[in-house]
Amino acid sequence: MGLNLIFWILCFFIDLALLSSNFYQLVILSDLEADYLNPYESTSRINFLIVPEFILHGVFCALFLFTWHWFLFLVTLPLAIYSAKLFKEKKHLIDVTEVFRALSAEKKIRLVKLAFYLFLLFVVIFRVFTAGMILFYSSEFGELDIRSSFLQF
Repeated sequence: MGLNLIFWILCFFIDLALLSSNFYQLVILSDLEADYLNPYESTSRINFLIVPEFILHGVFCALFLFTWHWFLFLVTLPLAIYSAKLFKEKKHLIDVTEVFRALSAEKKIRLVKLAFYLFLLFVVIFRVFTAGMILFYSSEFGELDIRSSFLQF
């Protein structure tokens, strides 16, 4: 039963890494828009993070598939397919010469992904607490039985 808690803690850290990566990319794009960074520096920083983000999201999606969490797998699958499509068409990297033309679209994509990962973070935090409470009650009282827990209070 402790493996369930370990799985959700692992998912928490993966989602936290994806969330922070997207937030960092959004901050870099905002700094580029405000002219705090030059285009070459900002695109090189973002392009450095894109492929690891795609791989980490693919691992995140595959973890849900292999552990039979079908709903969360189906929720994360469209973004994984979109990322694979971008990678296959070689449109995943930001071009230095076209960065100002695509700035607003890139910011919108990062905002949507940020909201998506934030939603997943809340779901994963809820599942961590649920798995922790189930583990706590099943180890403290033996086998978890809802009826017996009401009779003890």
